[in-house]
Amino acid sequence: MKMIKEDKKVITRIKELKKKRNAVILAHNYQLPEVQDIADFRGDSLELSRIAAKTECEVIVFCGVYFMAETASILSPDKKVIMPDISAGCPMANMMTADDLRKLKKEHPGAVAVGYVNTSAAVKAELDYCCTSTNAVAVVNALKDKKDIIFVPDKYLADYVSKKSGRKLISWHGFCPTHVKILPEDLIREKKFHPRAKVMSHPECLAAVVSQSELVVSTSQMAKHAREDSTKEFIVGTEAGLIYRLKQDNPTKEFYLASERAVCPNMKRTTQEKVLWALEELKDEVKVSEDIRKKARRAIDRMLSII
Repeated sequence: MKMIKEDKKVITRIKELKKKRNAVILAHNYQLPEVQDIADFRGDSLELSRIAAKTECEVIVFCGVYFMAETASILSPDKKVIMPDISAGCPMANMMTADDLRKLKKEHPGAVAVGYVNTSAAVKAELDYCCTSTNAVAVVNALKDKKDIIFVPDKYLADYVSKKSGRKLISWHGFCPTHVKILPEDLIREKKFHPRAKVMSHPECLAAVVSQSELVVSTSQMAKHAREDSTKEFIVGTEAGLIYRLKQDNPTKEFYLASERAVCPNMKRTTQEKVLWALEELKDEVKVSEDIRKKARRAIDRMLSII
């Protein structure tokens, strides 16, 4: 009972400070349930940054990983973006630096550079176009007049886009360490246990997992499909955190995680207490320099002009 009362005190204080600071709390779909519960908005990284940019808030509390907070800063330079745990990073985003991309572009002169939103602000500044897992195929399809396309940093998303678009892409060797833990045999096992379930997987998964899935989409698209589809059971091939949102939004449906190994430790670093401390101290702030911000924003705006 004491623990419940303490949690309630934390939540009450967060609400008070949120109002006092004129703050909005954003939680990625992979965050802990307790963090999702106190968020004003839940969703994918770029989706959340775009939502926050449209609000009148002065402070953005981003419960996610570092590149997401950077993206919020890119779209909302006039707002203070803080992270409850600034050490929460994305291994995939860290697998490519701006120097890596500049070198790759030098090796392929004339190629247009398309990059996943799961990249640092410095990498985005070197891109011609940004993309998300939802619109990556549409962005590549829109570049029919381009002979060569560099696609970074996720080699598995690149493989998926290449197959869907029919274009050979110049890819990087990055990947999501969490999604690659989902194996084809996991789907075979879950299908055996739940033969009526529809398989939804993220395009960051291995090609062998993607090929066994009936739906290959982003987390927000999974949430949308689960609401709108008449199917009552789903096998979910993505990070474990999404299951909480799916069950909350669809209490009459069943969701089975494809693999218990699919847990991102960085996404679990944020807690309610850390959100409270961030609001109390208004740190740690994530601020993208104006030069990098303008270049990165250009790549994002070019993407938005396509979709």
